[in-house]
Amino acid sequence: MNKVYFIGAGPGDPDLITVKGKKIIEKADVVIYAGSLVPVEVVKCRKSESELYNSAGMTLDEVLGVIKSSVKSGKIVARVHTGDPSIYGAIREQIDPLEELEIECEVVPGVSSFTASAAALKKEFTLPDVSQTVICTRIAGRTLVPEKEDLDKLAAHRASMAVFLSVGMIDKVVEKLRKYYPGNTPAAVVQRATWPDEKIVLGTLDDIRDKVKDKNISKTAQILVGDFLGDEYKKSKLYDEEFTHEYRKAKK
Repeated sequence: MNKVYFIGAGPGDPDLITVKGKKIIEKADVVIYAGSLVPVEVVKCRKSESELYNSAGMTLDEVLGVIKSSVKSGKIVARVHTGDPSIYGAIREQIDPLEELEIECEVVPGVSSFTASAAALKKEFTLPDVSQTVICTRIAGRTLVPEKEDLDKLAAHRASMAVFLSVGMIDKVVEKLRKYYPGNTPAAVVQRATWPDEKIVLGTLDDIRDKVKDKNISKTAQILVGDFLGDEYKKSKLYDEEFTHEYRKAKK
């Protein structure tokens, strides 16, 4: 039997899929893509005779049914997810039952929306003496969050933070973050990073709520919070002329 490939399509821009991911889509006999978030342009490279399914209107059992029957027929299946499949990708619930049937699966990573958002802002999550930790999380909604990972508990670290799937509840997000982050902490919201209609809102925890509401942003956006968005940081040791490492001796 052929493999099933779980492919990260990236954040939206069709050029941000990996070369490997694109090559697999080009050779696949069956392509199942998450059409609610993955633009159809990403899968236009498929061969004309391949079967195309938009999983936005499908249940888990329906997706698995297409994969199982296709693989048993000797077809190559490309299951295309938004961003990187390992982050809020719902791939375990697909891979586990497939592997129980001895159907081989391979995951091809992709560019996540949180890194694409940082790129849109030309910012770096990990700055010397500012932050060396990135927290990727979400606020509880219809999908619950373990109590130990409640946003206000994570905020106690005051690390660089990327909040997924939560902009529709930004009032609650800010309320929880303000328990530990000062009100003047830089914040940004990036909607549909890398898409043609990308929106960027810059502010602080004191005013980001109102700015986001003024722009009518209520979904498909990253909330980024932390001092990494500010202007103050120290340069890294990597290129410091006074720093010796394996490939270069200090000049002083």
